[in-house]
Amino acid sequence: MEAIITIVGFLGAGKTTLLKYLIKNFTDKGWNPYVILNDYENANIDVQHFREQLNLNTIKPLSGSCICCSGIVELRETVNRIPQRKNGITLIEANGTSDACSLMEFLGVGLQDRFLPPIQISVVDVKNWQKREDHNELEANQIQVSSLIVLTHLKKTDATRKSIVIKELKKLNPTAKIIPIQDLDVLLLPELLPSNNSVQKFEHLKVHWASCSVDLPYLDTENAIYKICNALPKSILRVKGCTKIGKNEKYTYFERTPDGEIYIRPFNGIPITGCKLLTIGSGSEPATLKNAIQKY
Repeated sequence: MEAIITIVGFLGAGKTTLLKYLIKNFTDKGWNPYVILNDYENANIDVQHFREQLNLNTIKPLSGSCICCSGIVELRETVNRIPQRKNGITLIEANGTSDACSLMEFLGVGLQDRFLPPIQISVVDVKNWQKREDHNELEANQIQVSSLIVLTHLKKTDATRKSIVIKELKKLNPTAKIIPIQDLDVLLLPELLPSNNSVQKFEHLKVHWASCSVDLPYLDTENAIYKICNALPKSILRVKGCTKIGKNEKYTYFERTPDGEIYIRPFNGIPITGCKLLTIGSGSEPATLKNAIQKY
């Protein structure tokens, strides 16, 4: 039977980093991963991050809906259509605002018998855990039904902070295993059991955030990326973009995390939807994004 592993965690916690780690290690050990990516606006951009690890036929982007509610039927149907493979394993990366409890409650209903009951991994950014202000409740919700909690951004904090966060995580989910990402043994994951932890009630509508995408022109310099990202309001918690810089023939990917850090790196391949600026969070409106682009 094929294991299904869903990866949840707040925006910028490190879900994609964990997914790359899982793909590499499962592949090295003879497994055949199939990956499903969920994002509000354009999951196709995220697909390109994995083109050097997987055949693109084994990656399915799901855009424009939240897989914990309106997109759950599409997700379930996508899983049921996955080809049977020797040593197959399915990895699902949920968008950063998913209601993880609802996702696990409904995903397993109606799956084919060839799949094991889904398990969930939560990614926790130790540095920023429960520093999300109005979104602390959502972040706490995302670890309640996980079988495993993976700690990230440990190099940006100290042992005292790590100890405090682990203590809080154990209160919310006393049955989950908690480990740093570097200690993760992928061969143990298919053997994990679904969580039986009791959960606190969460107002599901809180996960339905504003999102938006607009066309992004080619930019003259890399500095223009910083100007555009800094021109967007802080209420927008996630910024992503892809474009060309100067005379560089290859594309450049960039992102702004919820704590305001901006990262720029090469983009693998060509964005099939063209150059885009994508945002998630309050204030994500076309006029706001276009105004930031014009200011650079």
